[in-house]
Amino acid sequence: MSKRVKRPEVRDGYDRWSESYDQTPNPLVDAGCGTGTHLGLMLRSGSSPVGLDLSRGMLNVTRGKYPSVPLAQADLNDQLPVRRRAFDAVLCALVGEHLSNLRLLFREIGDSLARGGRFVFSVFHPEMAAAGIEANFERDGVEYRLGALRHTVADYLNLIDRAGFRRIEVHEFRGDDVLVQQVPWASKYLGRPLLLAVEARKR
Repeated sequence: MSKRVKRPEVRDGYDRWSESYDQTPNPLVDAGCGTGTHLGLMLRSGSSPVGLDLSRGMLNVTRGKYPSVPLAQADLNDQLPVRRRAFDAVLCALVGEHLSNLRLLFREIGDSLARGGRFVFSVFHPEMAAAGIEANFERDGVEYRLGALRHTVADYLNLIDRAGFRRIEVHEFRGDDVLVQQVPWASKYLGRPLLLAVEARKR
C-alpha cells in the first residue's frame, strides 16, 4: 500500500513536526530558531540571543529548553518584530526555501544589525529544490511535505548585496564520506550539492 502524503501550509507543518523534530535525523542544522539548537550554543558561548520562528509549536519546545531566551512568533516574509541596529549578529538557517519575500527579509536583517554586524545565512542548496527535494517528515503513517520555492544561488547573493552587506563569503557543501558515516541514509546525496552558506557584514 502506498504511503499517504499531505502538503500542509509551512506553519502548520512545522507545528506538527515540533514534537518529534529533535529526534529527526538531520545531517545539517535546524531551521529558523526552530527547537533552539543554535540558541543553546549561543547561550553557552556567553551571547544574549533572541529567537524568531513562524511555528508556535517549535517556539513552545524552545521555551521549555531555554526559558530565559526572548522568543517571538514571526513570519520572515514580513517586517521583523525587532529594534533597528540592536544586534551584533543574525543567524538565519535553512528557511530560505520557504520564503517568498527574500528582498524584504535581507533588508530587515540589515536594518536590525549594528554597523559591521555579522550575518550568517544558510539554505538547502537550490539544486536540491530543483531536483524536487523538500523538507519532510512522517507521523502516524503519513508523510508531510513542506515544499521548497525555487530560488537560485544568484537570487540569494544579489539580494544580500542589494540589502547593504559587504565582504560576502559563499560556501557550498556537498555530501561526502564523513556525512555518510554519520548519517548512513544520506548516501543518496554523496557528491551532490546540499548546503549553501553565506557570511556577510553590515555596511
